[in-house]
Amino acid sequence: MHDFLTRRHLLQIAGTGLTTVSATTSSAPQASTWTPPTATPRGSAKACIFIWLGGGAAQIDTWDPKVQGDPSQGIKKPGSAYGSITTAISEVQICEHLPAIAQRMDKCCLIRSVHHEVIDEHAAAVNRMHIGRAPTGTTVYPSIGSVVSHELGQNDSDVPAYVVMGYPSATRGPGFLGARHNYLYLIDTESGPAGLRRPLDVTPERLARRQRMMKNVRQDLQRRYSGFRDVQDYLAAGEKGDALAGPAFASVFDLASEPADLRTAYGSEFGQRCLLARRLVQSGVKFVEVAFNLNFINGTGWDTHNDGQKNQHVLIQELDKSLAALLDDLERNALLDSTLIVVATEFGRPPEFDGGGGRGHQSTAFSVPLFGGGLKTGTVIGATDEFSRKISDSPVSVPDLHATIYAALGIDPAKELYDGDRPVPLTDHGVPIGKLFA
Repeated sequence: MHDFLTRRHLLQIAGTGLTTVSATTSSAPQASTWTPPTATPRGSAKACIFIWLGGGAAQIDTWDPKVQGDPSQGIKKPGSAYGSITTAISEVQICEHLPAIAQRMDKCCLIRSVHHEVIDEHAAAVNRMHIGRAPTGTTVYPSIGSVVSHELGQNDSDVPAYVVMGYPSATRGPGFLGARHNYLYLIDTESGPAGLRRPLDVTPERLARRQRMMKNVRQDLQRRYSGFRDVQDYLAAGEKGDALAGPAFASVFDLASEPADLRTAYGSEFGQRCLLARRLVQSGVKFVEVAFNLNFINGTGWDTHNDGQKNQHVLIQELDKSLAALLDDLERNALLDSTLIVVATEFGRPPEFDGGGGRGHQSTAFSVPLFGGGLKTGTVIGATDEFSRKISDSPVSVPDLHATIYAALGIDPAKELYDGDRPVPLTDHGVPIGKLFA
């Protein structure tokens, strides 16, 4: 048994249904074992772009390719749906539809051994990947974005600490941290948050008069309800909204100010979201989630049951183009080392094809690549068996993944927050992957 497996890790593996762990080194390309550090590593990244592949992206068709299978009726040979190609990491291969990223894998820390036990319920798996632990009846835990807002955000900043490009969801919420660490969500990425735009019939004079009146109301509420957290959070949110409604933050959404060739390089609507993510980080936002789940392309997004599998390659190709453009753009702006990019999903997919030629759900083994962020890139952590069903080396739990992200951002993952008088660790005993920190 590998000496890096602590009793906690063995219990985590048993909880996922993995009853055995290989005692020999996997044959997967450059899979690396890692040892929980004696001292918590601390990175220097200042912001995180969290790209969310909603639906459950198949690791066997993207980051962890195996022998090629065949979904055809009457054959149903398990394996990858596509061929694989070499990358900038020696002997490491990824899907053939990721050629641009393959050339940039030296900027990546590829984790091939993420796991949890939630399989059949998308919402619960999404919650697990954002919150980092199972829900309880006593505490509403904060999301990873809200924790980053709490730890890195500044109350006097002219930009929000936490932005979600997608529809609002409790899974992304602040939990016991309160409303001031909630996210600002964007649906229309061209004009910015609709709730912050001044109605056309409200002149600057009328707006100034309203703001003077509101200032008096807020001061009165401050006096009458001092110490009431809900009231204080509400007032703080209103003041923050006033600041964000100004021209400085609104200018961040002016993508037309970027060179036309750069916008073209980013590509589709998802790519424009990635471009906006760079602009948001550049303006001082600490955590940006970019949702990529374009159902109209293949009918199902990354949830590739049945016919959704047939055009999955289109999603992968768009991810390749836009993510590569984001990496290049961040590097060109001297932001790649200070910005951690995480490409996450709720779970992976099994090697077998279902009756309609698609794939089911799998949470026992899936991949999460990390890019930039000052980490020791060009590294592969973990390995899976010949069909990417089970982890054969270096399992990484979701708490470990969260601990690694926090540590990369200079946040102590063992720190305790407080839900009232109750101490709550940032992670559920997660341990950062020490090998990723130089």
